[in-house]
Amino acid sequence: MPNSDRDRFRGSLPHDDAGVPHGAARDYYPGGRGLHGGIMRIIKTPATWVFLVAMLVAGYVGAYVGPTWVVERITLDVLVAEDGRLYYIERGEKRYIEEDLVPLEESDLRPERIEWLNETGEEPEVTSQLVVEVREVNGELAERYYRLTARRHWGIWSLLPALVAVLLCWITKEPLTALFGGIVVGAMILTRYDISEQVLLDSLATREAAGILVLYLWLLGGLMGIWARTGAAEAFARFMSRHFVRGPRSAKFTAWMLGIIFFQGGTMSAVLVGTTVKPLADENKVSHEELSYIVDSTSSPIAGLLAFNAWPDYVQAFIFIPGVAFLATEADRVTFFFKSIPFSFYCLFAVIGTLLLTFDKAPVLGKKFRAAIKRSRETGELDAPGAVPLLTLIGIAIGTFVLMGSPQIRWAFGAAVLIAMALAVLRGMTLLELMTGFTEGLKGVVLGSVILLLAITVGMVSRETGGGVYLVEQLGDWLPYFILPVPLQILTIIIAFSTGTSWGTYAVTFPLAMPLAWAVANAQGLDNPVIFLMICFAAVMNGSIYGDQCSPISDTTVLSSMCTGTDLMDHVKTQIVPASVAGGLAAICWTAAALLLA
Repeated sequence: MPNSDRDRFRGSLPHDDAGVPHGAARDYYPGGRGLHGGIMRIIKTPATWVFLVAMLVAGYVGAYVGPTWVVERITLDVLVAEDGRLYYIERGEKRYIEEDLVPLEESDLRPERIEWLNETGEEPEVTSQLVVEVREVNGELAERYYRLTARRHWGIWSLLPALVAVLLCWITKEPLTALFGGIVVGAMILTRYDISEQVLLDSLATREAAGILVLYLWLLGGLMGIWARTGAAEAFARFMSRHFVRGPRSAKFTAWMLGIIFFQGGTMSAVLVGTTVKPLADENKVSHEELSYIVDSTSSPIAGLLAFNAWPDYVQAFIFIPGVAFLATEADRVTFFFKSIPFSFYCLFAVIGTLLLTFDKAPVLGKKFRAAIKRSRETGELDAPGAVPLLTLIGIAIGTFVLMGSPQIRWAFGAAVLIAMALAVLRGMTLLELMTGFTEGLKGVVLGSVILLLAITVGMVSRETGGGVYLVEQLGDWLPYFILPVPLQILTIIIAFSTGTSWGTYAVTFPLAMPLAWAVANAQGLDNPVIFLMICFAAVMNGSIYGDQCSPISDTTVLSSMCTGTDLMDHVKTQIVPASVAGGLAAICWTAAALLLA
């Protein structure tokens, strides 16, 4: 702008004696105090300094610190098909072993080769190989098959992306910028400076990300809009109020019971229970912190107890131990999973804890949680002052899912959308009104979908920087047997909390923890090594669930807060106290069980 024009613009604004515009006008004046003050406020915030320091550290690590390569070896349970081909089962599907099988001693991922790579700073030519090892067993030659996978980590710096995301969540209470901050820091370590092309697109162009868009943006959002227009959620709330709910306790118990009924677990349970019960809970002055805790603690924990779902089939692929007969086949490992359920102490205490909360009998909740309960009962304020709910989703058709009896939640929601559309049209709603409701619903869940996609990306970056691999590597085998379950629990808590995924933690931890526990049991001459292995298995399983449940970057945590209208960090801060009590009691029980039963 020419000087004369700038002077005329400045003179037309109200200003102080020094000639600087003031009031609202000052905020729009280039170079005025408003702009300067805004910049200074940003610079002075703790979140800014956390991010800047983390960026500098990550940039240095990426440029000057080389990764350490380690090899994960998973023993494959190889079978022979009718046509003579070799195959193994992975996640319920047959995987045929083709001509890429190589002898172990010739593998590019054999230990001495990896050691040489770490010394020279070079990268392996391949990161995954199927290998065969020929051993002499009882005087006869026998073949063992393994998958070798090279993984890297940057030591303690591998935890930086997840740490930054968590810290920024705690400081800012704003998940979008916090998650993106963790992504940027991780990208700096990985030297992927083009964030959009090298990080976001790689993460979003996955089946998991596509599932988020289809389910939570299109199906759930559209269903929300249609049912909001037809008033189905309010009708459900009125029905329950007339026949069952008489106040906060019975409203919370309804939420708890639905969590038990929908034991498929994880995101599925959080969405179904949270969105169904929320109008009912709001009507009866149940704080959003209470409802989100009940929803979260009856999602994954109940799936670990009533495991008639996809969990056993997924987990069994990681718990094979060579030479252990009772884990030889897929059926054997699924049986082992179910036999270990009585030792799932955290899941048990979490579910019992939420039941006690429904009757206002929970012994330890923490100051923030009790304040939330008091606030909602006395003032009717369902959120903490200053809280910013992620979303308020209302209404859901749960009957379709029940009738289908399938863990394919997208099928259930797709059918629910079609039924909702049909009912709306039959009741006189025009097609224009129907589609208007559908599109309004999509708008309402865009923010939640973006948060979930960023959470997935943070988890991907954390895995690529090797946070979980590094933590597992630090665990030694020097501990007395009865102490081992608790370090396994703590280790998996840290990994799951840092990455926001329990299933990802299983993939990292089980292949190392199970052989370690079996070796300790045999080396220390335990009378009941199978029971000890079950205890360690349960510690890994439950520790992962606890860490996932309490992590602010976990999809179940985000969904539990989103579907109940709770501020994300209010949910995290109030939930962590009762969840930690359950985790502590579980640790005591695992130690006692190892001493008394193993």
